[in-house]
Amino acid sequence: MPAEPQIIVGNEFTQVLIKKVYTRNGERLEITSPKLNQSILLDPLALESLTWQEPEVFTEFLAKPFGK
Repeated sequence: MPAEPQIIVGNEFTQVLIKKVYTRNGERLEITSPKLNQSILLDPLALESLTWQEPEVFTEFLAKPFGK
């Protein structure tokens, strides 16, 4: 399969690389933080679940970075 193009999304605080990858369990989005050298693979259901969240959930994520 040809490599999928990457999308770079950034602002003055950080940037992430996003690309579609194919696994034996189906398509995933791989989101990578070059700054932190961390990445995550999200399946369609995990991505959809983001739309179910209230904005306050993301505020809580930012209040406790890295779960600390």
